[in-house]
Amino acid sequence: MIAQVKEAYNQAIFDTDKNAALKVVYEALQQGLTPEEIVFEVIVPSIEFMSTSISQDFGANLAQHFMTAQIAAQATEELISKFKSPPKIIGRMVIGTSHGDFHGLGKKIVIGCLKANMIEAVDLGLNVTPEKFVNETIAHEAQVIGISSMMMHTANGKNGCIRVREILKERGLENKIKIIVGGAPYKYNHELYKIVHADAWAENGIEAGKIVTKLISEVRS
Repeated sequence: MIAQVKEAYNQAIFDTDKNAALKVVYEALQQGLTPEEIVFEVIVPSIEFMSTSISQDFGANLAQHFMTAQIAAQATEELISKFKSPPKIIGRMVIGTSHGDFHGLGKKIVIGCLKANMIEAVDLGLNVTPEKFVNETIAHEAQVIGISSMMMHTANGKNGCIRVREILKERGLENKIKIIVGGAPYKYNHELYKIVHADAWAENGIEAGKIVTKLISEVRS
């Protein structure tokens, strides 16, 4: 049964049909699959499957990537309330666009993928100052800061990741909080994350889930 559910769910995602995808999830529950089985054997594997099945041209397939992440986030949140025992959240991350940047779609995709990977994501929104990134990270006891930038001047500017790193140093938090960055500038220059003093960068939401999981583990080790 799970194989049939996975096939139907993936097809709905390919068709960018949100209603069809959710219908597959609800019907699977009615047919006897547990919420845990649907999340961990259908939804989470689908994120990985879609990342390898959809063309590598991320921009040309933005609708599919966005749909995959949004459905994963919505369905996972609804199903978690039905788990026999609450699943363990592996960690927490705050995420927003760098100061001066108002492009939020990529951030939404990442948040959807994080939630499906049992990572709590605190969305700080757009145009976030370096001070707010750090203050909110402390307030929410998060392990990772995620900074999204779609323009070069917001990626490597003085009010972006570089300043966030400076504040962490000033407050003695470098070993307690990691920084991950993402967005178009980092795709064109894979070494840019080092230049802005981030710990890592992710090309897309699927990769972000894996890398953030690793960073959380490093903080807690």
